[in-house]
Amino acid sequence: MAATKRAYHPRLPMHAPNPNPKRKPAKKRRSAFSRFLTGLIGWGAALALLAALGLALAVALTMSSLPSYQELMKSPQGQSVVIRAADGTELVTVGPSYGRWLTYREIPTDMVEAMKAVEDRRFDWHPGVDPIGMMRAFVVNLKAGNTRQGASTITQQLARNLFLTRDQTFIRKIREQVVALAMERKFSKQQIMELYLNRVYFGGGAYGIDAASRKFYGHPATELDLAQSAIIAGLVKAPSRYAPTADPERARGRAKIVIATMVDSGAIGPAEAQAANVDLVRFVVDKDQGDVRYFTDWVLTQLETLTDEAVEPLDVTTSLNPRHQAAAEAAAAAQQIEGTQLGIIAMRSDGAVTAMVGGRDYAKSIYNRAVTARRQPGSSWKLFDYLVALEEGMKPDSGVVDQPVRINGWSPRNSNGRYLGAMTLKQAFALSVNTVAVQLGQRFGFDSVAAMARRFGITTPISTQPAMALGSSEVTLLQMTSAYASIAGGGVEARPWAIQSVTTASGHTLYNREPDNPRILVAPFVAQYMTEMMRAAVETGTGRAAQIGRPLAGKTGTTSSNKDGWFIGFTPELVAGVWMGRDDAKTVRGLAGGQAPARVFAAFMSRALTGVAPTPLNDQVELPEYASEPDAEAYGLAPGSEFGSETAHPDPGRLDPSLVPDSAPPPVKEDPQVLTDGWIEDATSGAPKQ
Repeated sequence: MAATKRAYHPRLPMHAPNPNPKRKPAKKRRSAFSRFLTGLIGWGAALALLAALGLALAVALTMSSLPSYQELMKSPQGQSVVIRAADGTELVTVGPSYGRWLTYREIPTDMVEAMKAVEDRRFDWHPGVDPIGMMRAFVVNLKAGNTRQGASTITQQLARNLFLTRDQTFIRKIREQVVALAMERKFSKQQIMELYLNRVYFGGGAYGIDAASRKFYGHPATELDLAQSAIIAGLVKAPSRYAPTADPERARGRAKIVIATMVDSGAIGPAEAQAANVDLVRFVVDKDQGDVRYFTDWVLTQLETLTDEAVEPLDVTTSLNPRHQAAAEAAAAAQQIEGTQLGIIAMRSDGAVTAMVGGRDYAKSIYNRAVTARRQPGSSWKLFDYLVALEEGMKPDSGVVDQPVRINGWSPRNSNGRYLGAMTLKQAFALSVNTVAVQLGQRFGFDSVAAMARRFGITTPISTQPAMALGSSEVTLLQMTSAYASIAGGGVEARPWAIQSVTTASGHTLYNREPDNPRILVAPFVAQYMTEMMRAAVETGTGRAAQIGRPLAGKTGTTSSNKDGWFIGFTPELVAGVWMGRDDAKTVRGLAGGQAPARVFAAFMSRALTGVAPTPLNDQVELPEYASEPDAEAYGLAPGSEFGSETAHPDPGRLDPSLVPDSAPPPVKEDPQVLTDGWIEDATSGAPKQ
């Protein structure tokens, strides 16, 4: 029994295990939480290592794909176009504006320090992303419950501007940080700051500090002081809101915050901050572009056909004369008729457009009524009726008859219902007699009139119904003015143009206009005869309100119910066309070509030609010797073809008897009554549908 009993040990409790040296004590088991925590730390470390390796690989790959610094210095995305007048005056800059590229050494220290203080205080030491800034932004945004503060460094902003979009997504943010880290590995801090300050947007269309400085202060960025630098640095946060062009006082208020931040960061001392008084900074006031944008918009449409350069900034020199443009805008403003719009075009006889107004106010309506709008020209169309007659052999003193005419049941009438009887061709044109214009069209062919209009540059649809002789087909002011310019040029085509040259910012010439090969539209003496008759229209006819005290030729035009009023005319130095009317084509009481449009023309010409010595019109005709003129037959000329001659073709004033009423012809008046130009309403009433 004693052998089976457990031996007593005085130092061990009764139930303690027997300390047998041959048996190991059992290990204490770890808790489940402890095992989970250990595994989590292990896996976390492994994942962190993999993430670090992945980030390093992504940064390395991104760095290898980044463009070189020289490539990044090239023209930024978005092309700017500077449009200039003929004298080099800048009219407008279209698209983004870029100043001169400044090297880091050329950038004022105040500008660099202001940008660091307000955008990236730890720029000099962070690797491209700012962990401290990220944690601070996280805490601020967490307390606010929304995004109140960002943590993008200058490098991140540059990466986003150069290579990424502004999409507010997590993936884009990660990509931004990777690119920023890669840029910090490839470029120096000075290079990154140089890129940033030359590329960032500062509002008002200005990219880079030099463009911003020139736009807001009128001088290059190399001359920026502390106050001016603070204003520019403050714009990055919200360019459209803080730009001086949008709100000067808000820009100053933001600059005060920038200066306070610079003091807080130690970039400047309190004395320097106090000396930098942003309230004393004066901004350059944008020059009023007025209505020249109608012209520059038209120029841009032509530019697309002259060059396919779509990256490098362009410098375009045009034909516009600033004095002529100012005169056109002043003339338009001086003649206000409620509810009406107007168009004004001025050009030289070679087609160079020197002024353009396409409406009352470009800011309210960009629709260009001088180039785009199609309106009935009224009696100004008679230019083509009479050119056909002159080319067929008539002369200004040829006899015609103002009498009733009926064609297929349609009868053009004069506004007073009376007829003047026998008169000369020149008198009929000067007084804008409707019946004579229709007779000319019938005699020589309405198709011939349409062909003449086509020859002179009318490209819009032309009706060949009888009423077309009175201007029932729609045209543009640009087309009609260029047609009259061809007469001013002696019968040589005046094709409208505006662009003289196109060069790149680097000085490479892409286009330089060469004079067109002149195309003769009518014989010189035909143009001279036409000029003689247009001179009579201004001196004794419907265009007397256009007189400016110097030799002048022109023609009025008024459409049915006074919906359109025209005056187009020229001196030897300048051609101009004026149209007035409503966009909705409603009647304008009292509107006639010989009234408001003629007065606008006179006001424009008087200002535009101030200081220019008058010269005589080219209306002295020297008839060709038909026996020795080889081209006479091409012009349809023959001896004795004068209209009204006893041996010539039948007088178109004596039409087919079936077209003339049975009533006795009206008596001939020795002193013809002066008629107005408002006959087309009656003339087109009852006309056959076209």
